[in-house]
Amino acid sequence: MALGTIAARPSPRPSAQAVPGAALAEAARLLDSDPAMALARAEALIKAHRGLPPAELIAAQALRRMGKGQSALTRLIALDRAQPGVAPILWELAQAAGEVGDGRRAVAALETLTRAQPQVASGWYLLAREWRRLGETDKAWRADLSAIHASSSDPELVKAALAMNAGELDAAEAMLRARLGRVPDDASATRLIGEIHWRRGDLAEAMVWVEKALDMAPGFDLARDFLIRLLLQTNRLPEAQAHAETLCASPMQSPAHRLLRASVLVRLGDQEGAGAIYEALLRDAPDNAHVWQNLGHVRKTLGDQNAAVEAYRRAIGITATMGEAWWSLANLKTAKFTAEDRAAMQAAIATGPTGEDLFHLHFALGKALEDASDYAASFDHYATANRLRRAEIDYSAQGTHEAAAEHAATFTAPFYAARDGEGGCMAPDPIFILGLPRSGSTLVEQILSSHSMIEGTHELPEMMMIAGRLKSRAEQGEYASYGDLLASLSPADRTRLGEEYIDLTRIHRQTDRPLFIDKMPNNWQNAGLIKMILPRARIIDARRHPMACCFSGWKQHFARGQVFTYDLAEIGAYYRDYVAQMAAFDEAVPGAVHRVIYEQMVADTQAEVARLLTYVGVDFEEACLSFWENKRAVRTASSEQVRRPIYRDGLEQWTHYADWLAPLRDALGPVIEAYPDPPQDWAAHLAQ
Repeated sequence: MALGTIAARPSPRPSAQAVPGAALAEAARLLDSDPAMALARAEALIKAHRGLPPAELIAAQALRRMGKGQSALTRLIALDRAQPGVAPILWELAQAAGEVGDGRRAVAALETLTRAQPQVASGWYLLAREWRRLGETDKAWRADLSAIHASSSDPELVKAALAMNAGELDAAEAMLRARLGRVPDDASATRLIGEIHWRRGDLAEAMVWVEKALDMAPGFDLARDFLIRLLLQTNRLPEAQAHAETLCASPMQSPAHRLLRASVLVRLGDQEGAGAIYEALLRDAPDNAHVWQNLGHVRKTLGDQNAAVEAYRRAIGITATMGEAWWSLANLKTAKFTAEDRAAMQAAIATGPTGEDLFHLHFALGKALEDASDYAASFDHYATANRLRRAEIDYSAQGTHEAAAEHAATFTAPFYAARDGEGGCMAPDPIFILGLPRSGSTLVEQILSSHSMIEGTHELPEMMMIAGRLKSRAEQGEYASYGDLLASLSPADRTRLGEEYIDLTRIHRQTDRPLFIDKMPNNWQNAGLIKMILPRARIIDARRHPMACCFSGWKQHFARGQVFTYDLAEIGAYYRDYVAQMAAFDEAVPGAVHRVIYEQMVADTQAEVARLLTYVGVDFEEACLSFWENKRAVRTASSEQVRRPIYRDGLEQWTHYADWLAPLRDALGPVIEAYPDPPQDWAAHLAQ
């Protein structure tokens, strides 16, 4: 029961006379609606019953509600002396003292109260607020944490949490809202409502509620942790960083807080900062396999392959079934597995791991057997890994096809002619590299980012987020279709959206170079939108032989996204849709897209680099030919391959698996023979 409720219906020690219960209850009921009348009733009871303590409490409560805090406090001090240690009196005394600025007296009352009733969160919350008013941040933080601890055993909150975890979200929310109606400052109930919205997929509303919880209890570490994760999901990185730094200042130090801060730094591109956190954590706990794995990721990104291998092997040495660490070794591409490694992975699989560990182990063992030229066994493990991963994913190949067809139907030559010279942000900064993963896009990025005018960032989500927000408006029925919504955008709308993209991506830029690269491959689906809102942006389509590209993507496990890659037929269909849509875009806006054919880049690097730089609009620089000397952080699967000169090894690797790739060949159809040009039936394909 909340302390405020107890105080509203007091039951201090009775006087010698019979207590007029009905009259006391009536006076208490008047406190919120008519405090002056409540005071009058209480005073009458006090006079009739010689200083009746329950009536004294009601009188003090009425005075406080009437804005006469000092008078209320005077009576409460006297009442506390006469009736020491009574919880409702202490609760009211603390509130009155706080309201008149007597923080020390409020704290003294609340410390007595919370010692007597440590299981009641309301007292701790009020104590935290009073400590905060006194500037005692650390003590306030600890009081908030005690409040949260008390809430964890509150039967009402436990019942709501159990309902939420059982998927009964509406019932759980109803319980929590009813509680907040009685106890409006309950931070735990408020955070739980935020989690309910998150489980429904409404991240914006979830953040509103979690932020409310933190306003109520700034020391609520679990709520701040949750908010940081929500901010990361919505790519609000500066805010996530600020909250992560606050969390790490908690008096209840936890390695989990520092790990979360490291995750934020990784997203911000501060690999060195994240690495320093991991190394510090390992000095304290050297047997933490997950931290060794994370350190390996950072070292790989920074180009220190030997140190990355060491970190991954340390992780595996601690936990032999750690599939992600095995896969991370495989994902270095240039690292080779031994016979002992293959035996260790097979033994790990035999122990029966599940989930991510299992499919990561199969992906890694597929790579190990590929290195050993045992292609049949390698394919079996790749196929098992992909089957396990695909079962976890919600992906619609038909949805991709329909989106490509809508893109082609929307972004036509007449569409752009009607908007020529009107609207859109005219910033020349962005260079988009798009296409499929494993198409050579990281190589193109590394070449361009070796130029003194161009900054390489990484695969930025901002354009995808802008497009997703626009699409959701159509899906919610505001427009008949996404195409109709795009057609309705005014010049001012297009300018605003382009400026939004530039503003959002500023956080990723660490240098003063005038141009920057966004290497999100999936942005081929947004090529038309890019041209609409950023007319001067450069668009580079990195393309690789369809069999080589698709097979390479299929045998790759991606940390996030790329959900179309785990089935040979689906990745083939995706490639075919991509080629058709880009052919339509080339026809609508000739010359807008510069295409880099991977095999041509390998065959005549200097000529292709010169062509590429001319399109971007910068002078030729020799550094672009020695791109492997560029020490920038690279976060994609090709990070190690672009740290050495161009090589031909991977061009025909897929042919070792040709006997098993019929589903891929069938899905690609005429795209294979036509490559590097689109097939003649691309328009008919989109019309299907």
